[in-house]
Formats: sequence, structure tokens, C-alpha cells
Amino acid sequence: MSRISVISRRVAGASVSLVLAAGLAACAGPEDSSGGGGSGADGKPAKGGTLSVLNSNPQQDFDPARLYTSGGGNVPSLVFRTLTTRNREDGAPGAEVVPDLATDLGKPNKDATVWTYTLKEGLKYEDGAPITSADIKYGIERSFAAELSGGAPYLRDWLIGGADYEGPYKSKKGLDSIETPDERTIVFKLNKPEGEFPYLATQTQFAPVPKAKDKGTKYEEHPVSSGPYKVVKNENDGEHLVLERNEHWDPKTDEERKAYPDRIDVRSGLDSAVINQRLQASQGADAAAVTTDTNLGPAELAKVSGDKKLAERVGTGHFGYVNYLAFNPKVKPFDDPKVRQAISYAVNRSSVINAAGGSSLAEPATTFLPPQKSFGYTKYDHFPAGETGNADKAKELLKEAGHEDGLKIKLTHSTDKDFETSPEIATALQEALQKAGFTVELDGLESNDYSEKIHNVKSAPGLFLAHWGADWPSGGPFIAPIFDGRQIVKEGSGNYNAAELNDPAVNKEIDEINKLTDLDAAAARWGALDQKIGEQALTVPLFHPVYKRLYGKDIKNVVISDWTGVLDISQVSVK
Repeated sequence: MSRISVISRRVAGASVSLVLAAGLAACAGPEDSSGGGGSGADGKPAKGGTLSVLNSNPQQDFDPARLYTSGGGNVPSLVFRTLTTRNREDGAPGAEVVPDLATDLGKPNKDATVWTYTLKEGLKYEDGAPITSADIKYGIERSFAAELSGGAPYLRDWLIGGADYEGPYKSKKGLDSIETPDERTIVFKLNKPEGEFPYLATQTQFAPVPKAKDKGTKYEEHPVSSGPYKVVKNENDGEHLVLERNEHWDPKTDEERKAYPDRIDVRSGLDSAVINQRLQASQGADAAAVTTDTNLGPAELAKVSGDKKLAERVGTGHFGYVNYLAFNPKVKPFDDPKVRQAISYAVNRSSVINAAGGSSLAEPATTFLPPQKSFGYTKYDHFPAGETGNADKAKELLKEAGHEDGLKIKLTHSTDKDFETSPEIATALQEALQKAGFTVELDGLESNDYSEKIHNVKSAPGLFLAHWGADWPSGGPFIAPIFDGRQIVKEGSGNYNAAELNDPAVNKEIDEINKLTDLDAAAARWGALDQKIGEQALTVPLFHPVYKRLYGKDIKNVVISDWTGVLDISQVSVK
């Protein structure tokens, strides 16, 4: 998010923000005028007006080097164009990667270790200066500077020489693994095959930055726009961000961003309850307002669902995300597969979903990968528990494991009231497991202590609530951080492979899939790998969240894709 635990680690905290940006659209699409205003006399989206964005999470560090593409919702993509971008369509088509500044998705060499991109003609910054390949190279290089940390970590891992590079402020030399043979060509040389490089090229680190305009940490105050809008105000580190049209943006070079409003007014750091109240009332400027990070809670959703007009203004999305129970087999008794299988059978997903807010806000999960085609979703249920758990099968397995009289275990969770690791979900699991012969002690920790404990191999508990989301809609960034043995972090925090799985066959398959530049073929392989890993009962998938978000009555052209799950503000129009 995501890695969302990156998104946790940077999303789920970013988590519920980043994550709460979710995808499989079930809302009014571009051809559906039921969403309200923003149309001309003929009912089509029209240019003009001011779009308000009301968000709870701060829009801090508005610098392409420091942002996660999904971490900032849709706002950064209005200012920062990248080599590639997400397809701005509803549902599954919106999970596709498409060209942006580049003419295509990139040309790989035979083993996908070299990627070459050609820029479109006529690209310009907000001041009319041409955008060049050298600007993209410099934008990437500055993202390696310690003072501009915070963005996606992949480039450091993927680019030759990236692990030791410290950025242009300390090193007089640039990265030799990025070549710019002419003003429109840029070449990337990688440490290993990466067939999903076109997805990575959507990250804001690929936004062009003119070296002469770079002001280091102060660049965020007025970054130079390559998109349809430019920053005219940035108060209190993104608390109030105002964007206006970039007159040098040429829509002929940008098939994805519609840019209907004349002005975008972004307010962040707001209370989530206040945001939903304002969107419900939809008065004044709030009639033309949206949120990209604030969900409706169960009580709010019940109220909205009972009002037909309000219900018509709810966008539904699914982001690639899973909430699950994680096992650490290094801790007894979870080293015994039968104990892990028993827990898998005992789980009552109905009670867990109720604790997460109900079936409108969560869908049961039996696979680690989310149920979207782009991830390679392959349906399976290795330990069928039904809707309410299979206590008898769990007891049978416990008996086979030598625990005929039951088993005492500890479940670690966060005391925060977010729906991913909450005490309510932990309690629901405790009750279900007790019916199967487990005595469950709940170990609730404050959020920071919880995160530190579960992500450190030296302190990770045997059983804990976890969550994960992907930085792009593919099985790669979903499976590899959790199950690739080479990504185990032995020292300090930052380990997400809780099971410490280091299976040569799994690692090899990950490498083989990474060589594929056919993304559909890769997706099928990720799904098959998910199914195979699932047999080991290293996790218990619980649910995939569903996101419900209100928008103002004058919002038209609602598009919610499987990539972000957020209403795409590059598509909406207002009255």
C-alpha cells in the first residue's frame, strides 16, 4: 500500500488510508448520471467549477520522491505524471497499466533486465519548458537521498548500483544504471528480471523533476507540475492544498486524466465523522466534494442506506487487500501443522465479518490473494470451515496433534479501533476457537508496540492479526514480501514474512514469474503459487475489506477502479 503494510508499514496506517482506497467498482460509472451534477445541458460531464477533497489523512510531503503513488490518493497524479499510469476505468479494466509520459509500457530485453522507454512528443512543464528523459532520471536519483525518503523502496533493490547510491546531493555522479541517450529515451538496467517494471513505473518517483528547479526538502512547497494541475497553495505541509489548471498541459498527450474542474481544493487532517457529516449534508462547497480516504462506518452506512438519495451517492470499491491470522511456526505449538490446520477450520468468518462492520464492509476470504483477476485470483479453500467454523474437524485435528484435552494459545492484536486488528475481531476469533477446544488469551498491544513486536523475528508472537495490500494490482508485491525467504529481515523491525518461510521451490517460482512480461500469464502463475502455499496453513485469510464512500450531490462521472478503489478525481466533474 502497499505493500500496504508498507502501507501498514506505510499503509494500513497508511493502512486504513491507503488501504481504504479500494477497488472493484460497484458504483455509478461514467455512463450513469445518477451520481448527480457536473454536467452540461446535454447531461455530459462539463469543464469548470471547484472540486473539494475532504480527507482525514494528511497530504504531507508533497514531493514525488517521498510519496507512495497510492499513499496520496489521487491528488498527486493530478500534478505528477509518470512513465506509465493506471487505466482510469471502472472495475477490472481499471487494474490495467497504461502509458502516460511514455509512448508504450516499455520495451524489455529478452530476460527483462533492461527496459527502454520513449517519451511522447510535446510534453511540457507548467512553465512551458520541455520535459526530457534527463528530468526523469534526475527525479529518480533524488529519491535516493536520505532527506527525501518515504517513497517506494523497489528502485533501490531493482536498479544496478541502487543499494549503495545516496542521491545527487551527496554523489556527484548519477546512477549508471539509468541511461538517457537522447532527450526522449530512457533506459533502465536491473539487477534481475522484473517483468512487472511497467507497474513500478507508475510510482511518483518516475515523475520528471527539472534539476534547476530542485530545492531539496522545500521542493514540496511548489513542485513543478507535469500534469493537468499545478500547486498554487500548500499550507501547513499539505493541510490545505490548492491546485489550478496547468495551461501547458496538453490533453492530446494524456488520454487518462479528464481534468474537468478548474480548481481542486484539498483539505486534510479532518475528523472522519465530520467528513461524512459534511458529505451527507452536501451544502454549499460540500455539494461538489469527495473523499479519497474516509469510509462510512457501520452506523453511518445504516443511516445512509435508509435514505434513497444518500444511497445513490455511495461509491463502492475493493482495493487489493487481505486481513488474516499470521502464524509464526518458530513458536510452539504453531510449529505443528495440525494445530495450524485446526485453527483454520475453527475460524468463524461470519462473526469476524460482523466484528469488522458487517457484510457490506467485508467479504469472507479463503485465499491470500484478493478476489480480483489482476492478482491472479484462484479460488480455493483448503480448510473449509463454512460460514461459522467447523469445530468438530478442528477438535479432531487437535486430538491427532496430541491435545485431546484442548490447547492454550495466545492471540496478539492491536488495541486500536481500526477494523483490521481490533479487539472486537480478536474477541470474535477467541469465541470461535474456544468452541473447538482452544483456550485463547488475548494479548492487546498499543499500535506502535504491536507493530514493533510482530515485525521483528526476535519478538514475533506465534499467532497474531495481520493485514497486507499491494502497491499495484498483481500477485507479485502481494506474495513475495510475505513468503519469499530472501525477504526475511533478520535484524530489527521490518520483517513481514512472519512464518519465515524460505522454501527454495517457492523462491524459484517467484523468480520465474518475475521474468514474465506477459502480465496475464504472470497472474495465472501467482494464483497457482498462492494455492500451493496455502496448503501449508501459514496464514488464515479472514476477509477482504469493502469500501463505502460518500460523495457530494454535484459530483458526476464517478469512476472507481480495481487499482485504487477510490473515486478517481481525475475523472469527476462538478456543477
